[in-house]
Amino acid sequence: MEINDLLVPEGVVADLKATSKKQALQDLAKRAAEVSGLHERAIFDVLMERERLGTTGVGNGIAIPHGKLANLDRLHGLFARLEQPIDFHAIDERPVDLIFVLLAPENAGADHLKALARISRLLRNNGICDKLRGTDSAEALFAILTESQEDRAA
Repeated sequence: MEINDLLVPEGVVADLKATSKKQALQDLAKRAAEVSGLHERAIFDVLMERERLGTTGVGNGIAIPHGKLANLDRLHGLFARLEQPIDFHAIDERPVDLIFVLLAPENAGADHLKALARISRLLRNNGICDKLRGTDSAEALFAILTESQEDRAA
């Protein structure tokens, strides 16, 4: 599974202007509704429900909010680079400035876990995160995120 299986250019936000975790998730739920065709409120509710179980702020300024929804036909990803870092109650207590949202169909099972693992591997790469933090163009962010592993190895 590659990132370009999850992410479309319209799902990338270069300068999200959120001042809280809740606001960031609301703004991303709105964008996810546009990309997925689902209701914004249903997306927001599933993301907040997941946050209540424990933070998806994984450290190093990164959060990977995720959830499963009925009526979703496939996995959907969204990525946002925040204009200013926000408190996401991350495990390392550092503010978050990179958010990758993953939405999966209720029956996705292993595909959901594979996608989370793929996103996690990508965002553990400090070089990629530096590139993401160093650009303010949605097109450039999409290109960085979807560059294939073979291209990086070359």
